[in-house]
Amino acid sequence: MKILVIGSGGREHALVWKIQQSPKVEKIYCIPGNGGIAQLAECVALDPTDVEALANFAQDKSIDLTVVGPEAPLVAGIADVFAKKGLKVFGPSARAAELEGSKSFAKNIMNKYGIPTGEANLFDNYGDAAAFLERLKAPYVIKADGLAAGKGVFIAKDKDEAKAALKSCLVEEQFGMAGKLVLIEEYLEGPELSVLAFSDGKDVIPMVPAQDYKRAYDNDEGLNTGGMGSYSPVSIVTSELYGQIVETVLKPTIEGLASEGIEYRGVLYAGIMLTKDGPRVLEFNVRFGDPETQAILPRLTSDIIEPMLAVANGDLSGVNLAWTDDVCITVVLASGGYPGDYSTGYPIKGLDEAGTVEGVTVFHAGTKVKDGRIVTAGGRVLNVSALGKDFEEARRKAYEAVGKIHFDNMHFRNDIALRAL
Repeated sequence: MKILVIGSGGREHALVWKIQQSPKVEKIYCIPGNGGIAQLAECVALDPTDVEALANFAQDKSIDLTVVGPEAPLVAGIADVFAKKGLKVFGPSARAAELEGSKSFAKNIMNKYGIPTGEANLFDNYGDAAAFLERLKAPYVIKADGLAAGKGVFIAKDKDEAKAALKSCLVEEQFGMAGKLVLIEEYLEGPELSVLAFSDGKDVIPMVPAQDYKRAYDNDEGLNTGGMGSYSPVSIVTSELYGQIVETVLKPTIEGLASEGIEYRGVLYAGIMLTKDGPRVLEFNVRFGDPETQAILPRLTSDIIEPMLAVANGDLSGVNLAWTDDVCITVVLASGGYPGDYSTGYPIKGLDEAGTVEGVTVFHAGTKVKDGRIVTAGGRVLNVSALGKDFEEARRKAYEAVGKIHFDNMHFRNDIALRAL
């Protein structure tokens, strides 16, 4: 088979890495890819949101299956364009992708079909939003309605922080159209959980759970990021609790969308808060999580192409996933200053040495090849994933590998999976 993967981050490197292990796969292309992906696949410099150009490429290269990593091409309708051309694609339609593309759409689906979530109110102007804050107690949750690369969510400790967040969206327009609408949401407390599942539009097959770290600094301090690390499994999640989430969140969401005339084919990602009143949905994503994928896929021992093809064909019956009992943790190495301003173009040293640590795989996120060297090219630069028999061993291996890598202004959290111990 010829496979095309869309995207350029650590998630896509992990997907390419796992896909190339399949005996069914002969050739992998990636658009646009990165410095690490280029070692496994042929990278092609096309715009990943130019869905017509992507479809033409897939036709020209006789691609058997296209796997979409990031959310932007999905919201732009890549699955719809590919379907019209008779091309198989792994990822939901544009209508289904609104589950991530519009937080208000997701809230409406959850409220209509009884999926547990926090209360929220939608605003399109600063005055009304600021006035609504006066009715609430701190802390405050402010969310840009549209896609903001994981940076449009603010947890404000007081009214001044909350008003600054509202201004950044509604007045300063830092997130463009994504921040034209803003949700002020009920603050929920408890451990967070990432639950991912394959869906063919009718059934779901859940993957192993993971936890990620959104804040930039240790002890969950600093700004929200796209994710600074992750680990799997999650010891506080019993099989009973996981089954409850599947039955009360994943299945009703797929069934609710189907009732709206929307067939959801792809990966459904539910960000869950485990509150004292039970699981509550914080957000939905319509693709593999990043960096959760880098902690989940190393634990998958079965062929990933099987469920991907089954999803694309609309029939998951008979598909089973197999997982190792080993745990996995992923540490994100970021550019200093991320998620704010940062510089790129710094040479990265020690990648080969880090890769020699047993059980470690280094996934590239924001990298590129320049003059024959791997250099930094993004906010999140590398993901160091380590398998171990327990979290103590996995942490030791991961941070041993991290210690072998260097680039100027390199930043990472030291507490990934510490809570799992």
